[in-house]
Amino acid sequence: MIEAVRYAGFWRRLLAFFIDYLLLSALLAPLLFLAYGRGYFLWLAQTDGLFEIYGLADLLLSKLLPFVLLVLFWRRLGATPGKILLDCRVVDAQTLDALSLKSAIIRAGGYILSALPAYLGFFWIAVDKRKQGLHDKLAGTLVLHDPDDYANLSLQELMDRCA
Repeated sequence: MIEAVRYAGFWRRLLAFFIDYLLLSALLAPLLFLAYGRGYFLWLAQTDGLFEIYGLADLLLSKLLPFVLLVLFWRRLGATPGKILLDCRVVDAQTLDALSLKSAIIRAGGYILSALPAYLGFFWIAVDKRKQGLHDKLAGTLVLHDPDDYANLSLQELMDRCA
């Protein structure tokens, strides 16, 4: 039996983004504090530009590391932690298979274009029939909502899945 494709909608994806942002911030804030002290956060509050860099540790931790983590999560797990918690996965739009390295890199880079101007590339998710943002269209990806519904499984089937 072939199941219908369910696209992850705007609000689900936005919540997943906030979960990922909180997790990443909890990881990076202590590291950046250790590297620069509180002066970094005062500078950050006054900074207008997305592309401004405080120093090498800032470049590596707040710019490069998130990019690398996105690509790794999409390639290895099919989703970021926020998307996993909300039963979503990122797939190739043509095959519905896992992303290639090239697609993952294009999608991560596409986040920058989706943010310009005024995050319109992300808001496009709300109106697109396949719920694709600009970054999804550039990389040829979809975000699917795959809820884990174990209600119809027997106890033996559940135990077999865990083994």
